[in-house]
Amino acid sequence: MCGRFNIVHTPGLDALLDSLGISVQLPPARCNIAPTESVPLLRREGVGEARWWLTPSWAPAVDQRYAMFNARCETLADSRAFRRPFRRQRGIVPMSSFLEWRREEAGKVPWLITNAEEGLAVAALWDVWEGGERPLLSCTLVTTDAAPAFRDWHRRMPVLLTTAEAQRWLDNGSAIASDDPLFAPELKFPLRLAPLARAVGNASRKDPELMAPAGDWITLAHDR
Repeated sequence: MCGRFNIVHTPGLDALLDSLGISVQLPPARCNIAPTESVPLLRREGVGEARWWLTPSWAPAVDQRYAMFNARCETLADSRAFRRPFRRQRGIVPMSSFLEWRREEAGKVPWLITNAEEGLAVAALWDVWEGGERPLLSCTLVTTDAAPAFRDWHRRMPVLLTTAEAQRWLDNGSAIASDDPLFAPELKFPLRLAPLARAVGNASRKDPELMAPAGDWITLAHDR
């Protein structure tokens, strides 16, 4: 699952975009991003702002009756909402970090999750809905089963792409199978995690100071 994330301007995020041949000016800090908010979406067509909650092109209206901010990789080829975007409308949402809540003795504790470079490429699907006054570009983040080392935090995790996988994912002229290794429940690179203050649970709180660790960093070793 991925329900909150951050886009903070870091050298690692810049390097990630450069490796994909994408030139975009990211904001200095966009923190505690929640579903239905606007996020940068990287596509072969260019970079645009998309609503983080997929509205399929065939939907009668924009609504939130169904949780469309995440898409399970196991359903991409068969789901009515996801199968066409999976074939032709793949994109990437860049992040510096994302958040998960872990149940601990004192209750649920939010954790900040990133890599050493603080630059993550997350697989996304997009669609354009044209039932309103202007076209609406929206997206969903693809998730997979959690890698064994990550299961203490959540049973699902976003599909984090290596540079080579990101380049393949953006190539909508080439098919990707539903059992492609990029969906494997494994850590492709080490992840760094640190607990945060519970105040980040309020999605209206966007102050970057809330992303300061409230405890020690730990590292999960990669599987490759």
